[in-house]
Amino acid sequence: MMPFAFTRRWADAFQFDPNDGTVVVSPVGEGKGYWVGAPSVTTDPQDGSIYLVYRVRRPRGVEPDRGAEIHIIRSEDGISFEPVWTGHKAALNTTSIERCALAAQDDGSWVMYPSYVDPVDGRWRTDRISAATPADFDFSKVEPILTAAGTNTEGVKDPFVFRLAGLWHMIVSYATAEGDASAAEMHGTNDAYNTGLIKSRTGLATSEDGLDWQWEGEIFGPSEAGWDCYCSRIGTVWREDGLWLGLYDGSASVEENYEERVGLAYSSDLRHWHRVTRSGPLMHQPHASGALRYFDVLDVGDRRLVYFETARADGSHDLRVVDVSA
Repeated sequence: MMPFAFTRRWADAFQFDPNDGTVVVSPVGEGKGYWVGAPSVTTDPQDGSIYLVYRVRRPRGVEPDRGAEIHIIRSEDGISFEPVWTGHKAALNTTSIERCALAAQDDGSWVMYPSYVDPVDGRWRTDRISAATPADFDFSKVEPILTAAGTNTEGVKDPFVFRLAGLWHMIVSYATAEGDASAAEMHGTNDAYNTGLIKSRTGLATSEDGLDWQWEGEIFGPSEAGWDCYCSRIGTVWREDGLWLGLYDGSASVEENYEERVGLAYSSDLRHWHRVTRSGPLMHQPHASGALRYFDVLDVGDRRLVYFETARADGSHDLRVVDVSA
């Protein structure tokens, strides 16, 4: 007798060996702190090509240190890429840039949402830049979008941007203070996320035009206890079987900051998310710290490409892609 599939089973998440992925970009050095990743991908509605924006990081003390550069690269197949543009943190007068989001606009122009440490108060913020093409961005032309002060948080970063029924949505990581630490204690190092004095949560903002944004607050937070009780940061969402699925970065404590692992959640409305991976991460990376984070999922025709940052055996991180549609 042939086996039967269980019919009441929907939106099964993919799982794969992260080391089977194709390396898209390698780090600039070996060892802990040499990381490339935090990818954000999108397609060009004019010609179908794929654009990917990622950040380059070096260990603290190795100049230019931390999140020093943002690169945009372009591909016809989603696997092999060519360079398009590079932005440097000095142009923003910041100590670090983190994940950015890239999107095409209806008039054919492009917009990027960079997140970086505010040089005024040391808290993470997210801005906006527009340009005619992805090769024409200029960090000197950033416009404010979401700030820590404007969202009443201790930092807001790592945007994931999409449109639903024409309304712009931005899912972000944001920090809330835990305890009574002073601003100097939380932000003196220009990275509150690495102090243990905050919790890393997921929030939502919406906009009619991609420029003026309304902060809607928390949509997903750390668990009460367990592997993701310090950080629960949704990095990408996609639609499947009438539900929204989301991959998030999770960690149990500040000691795992920068080395998060991946979890899965689902939602029917984008504002209330339900944790699936309650007892542990969705997938495992056996190398070094086990870091497996900053996922982005892109559907191109009948292909589903998954981009992510993960640990190598020497402790560095590279940027990889897996085609899960086969």
